[in-house]
Amino acid sequence: MKKSILIIFGGNSTEHDVSCKSVMNFVNNIDSDKYEKHYVGIKKNGDWVYYTGDTALIPTGKWTEETSNLPCVLSPNTSAKGLLLLDSKNTLIHIDVIIPVLHGKNGEDGTIQGLFELCQIPYVGCGVVASGVSMDKAYTKIIVESIGGIPQADYVLVRQGDDDSYIAEAERKLGYPMFVKPCKSGSSQGVSKAENQAELTNAVELALTHDSKVLIEEAITGRELECAVLEVNGETICSGAGEAVAGDTFYSYEAKYNNASSKTFTSPELPEGADETVQEYAAKIFKALGCNGLSRIDFFLEKDTNRIVFNEINTLPGFTEISMYPMMMSCVGFPIEKLMDSLIESAGYNR
Repeated sequence: MKKSILIIFGGNSTEHDVSCKSVMNFVNNIDSDKYEKHYVGIKKNGDWVYYTGDTALIPTGKWTEETSNLPCVLSPNTSAKGLLLLDSKNTLIHIDVIIPVLHGKNGEDGTIQGLFELCQIPYVGCGVVASGVSMDKAYTKIIVESIGGIPQADYVLVRQGDDDSYIAEAERKLGYPMFVKPCKSGSSQGVSKAENQAELTNAVELALTHDSKVLIEEAITGRELECAVLEVNGETICSGAGEAVAGDTFYSYEAKYNNASSKTFTSPELPEGADETVQEYAAKIFKALGCNGLSRIDFFLEKDTNRIVFNEINTLPGFTEISMYPMMMSCVGFPIEKLMDSLIESAGYNR
């Protein structure tokens, strides 16, 4: 008997469009002979619809216009584990496993994972706590610092409503240039590089439109490395280090998705020992944060020192055609179809 899989895409976040691209890897590579696939699209306004239309419309955004779309909700009634269609019959579709192909707020931050837990339906990816702390860059730094021995960029934390005393603190502690990031935003949304005080003020104002907490970080000069992590039957598998080369001054949202000169390499030339250090740090971080299923963990290879410096973690990394995670996992024996099977097998709840 086929397992019934619910694939959720879109989302009420700034990364809605990226999700609608990522989900196509799941649409096209989950074996229909093994699994019965169902789709829920979450519109930008937060509305949930059961989608039965042409999946090719999903990346275009036109899926939202399909007249066959039905409003739906996940049933929190644990004796009826499934998707409730708000049609004339209140049809219930049994669901065995949920795959939330959602990035950013309300998808990758533990909120929707909490709903899955209430419904007691197994799901792919990290649990509530791991998703929440991994999404918040400040909490992530605190936990990684507690491991000991893993270098990180120094930082200053700014909260909504703080006065401008952060400027002097950042200038004294970090020096220019600095990077300014919303604490809870992915795909480099709202991230800026500040070369002077005016740019710093503007960058903080921009970041605060994305989140109520902002991280100001020292700039680490070096190469950007990424490590894909997959949990299979309790074993943590780390890919080799891949490299992202920005086609801009840094790997911004535009550089990632809209700049053809940005490049990614799954087997870059690295100094001796760098690859092993990336894998060692990635496994420790994955475990310390309590992650499950999958994550992509990003580092810098610092210029001149060759230090590996932790940058951030993504608990639901991009799965677009240019995304590093599936490419790096393919290099360590998990081509896309096998990767999909492994992710579904890793699904659980109450973690």
